[in-house]
Amino acid sequence: MPKVLQAEAFLVDLVPKVKRTDAIQSFKSQETIFVTLTDAEGATGMGYSYTIGDGGFAVLSLLQRTLLPRLMGQEADRIEGIWRDLLFSSHATAVGPIMSLALAAIDTALWDLRGHRTGLPLHLLAGGAKTRVPMYSTEGGWLHLEPAALVEDALAMREAGFKGSKIKIGKPTVAGDAARLSAVRDALGDDYEIMTDANQSMTQPEASRRLALLESLNIAWFEEPLPADDIAGHARLTRQSRVPIAVGESMYSPGQFADYIAAGACGIVQADVARVGGITPWLKVAHLAEAHNLMICPHFLMELHVSLVCAVPNAPWLEYIPQLDDIAAPMGREGGHALAPVTPGLGIEWDHAALAARTADGSRFTVRAS
Repeated sequence: MPKVLQAEAFLVDLVPKVKRTDAIQSFKSQETIFVTLTDAEGATGMGYSYTIGDGGFAVLSLLQRTLLPRLMGQEADRIEGIWRDLLFSSHATAVGPIMSLALAAIDTALWDLRGHRTGLPLHLLAGGAKTRVPMYSTEGGWLHLEPAALVEDALAMREAGFKGSKIKIGKPTVAGDAARLSAVRDALGDDYEIMTDANQSMTQPEASRRLALLESLNIAWFEEPLPADDIAGHARLTRQSRVPIAVGESMYSPGQFADYIAAGACGIVQADVARVGGITPWLKVAHLAEAHNLMICPHFLMELHVSLVCAVPNAPWLEYIPQLDDIAAPMGREGGHALAPVTPGLGIEWDHAALAARTADGSRFTVRAS
């Protein structure tokens, strides 16, 4: 079994092509942290994770000083063991985003390496439940957009074959949210799915005030209505709501998802492969959700999540937010369906010249086995 002998890491900063705002923040940029691993036989795998504008160099520092040196000399196929070893090597920094994002960059690289060694694409390595998945679009639903713009985008996405759109909510008044959602529902009709996302912006009473509105418009889900650490509030809201409560993009370990599910505090699970710490823990969350008869509808990173949602049976949607167009070939799709890549590993065709040109100054480093 070949050992990991070298790791290279670097950061590429990707600025969104459109303005992205929600009820609590703006998506300034995607600090994309890459890790490339090389084993003793010369096979390579490249993984990545991201921030939305801050903390990328803290992730790189943890990789350089702690995690990648510990990875050197490890047998590359021990993915589960490596993930746990690295987690506990710096357990005082877990559970939290910096540790999880660093682990994710390594873990996705190890899965990519395994795919290249076996010749198998990720969706088959991880389960092989299906080969395509419907998409919904978030890119035209940001909070600063007026109702007319929301309608225009949703109509265009439906024309392109998409099955739904996500609309950001969290305006100062219920009427403000109602105007946005009603405009889209009136224009698109009852057979087009509308998801909503409050981005942790509400108190439980304010979220409860919106339940009747969301139910009357047949909203597919109510995402992150409350702060992510408010399990009790989400449990109360879930008991009140006939619209599924969706949570998970702001959780950083499988244990956090287990606590939510045990408390009956969600109806839809939205694990983000980077924020939860990689493919290895993402699959744990997906199977945990399946065992409790819940859907997993992951957040962002469509180019990576497409393989994972096609790997498991309980993932009915992929979120469409294009972000890698300047550094990778477009994700395969037919109309409103994303297609699982069939090339080995993650199946992302990186433009290495573009990556080199966009690498942040001073971010690239190499770690080798002694």
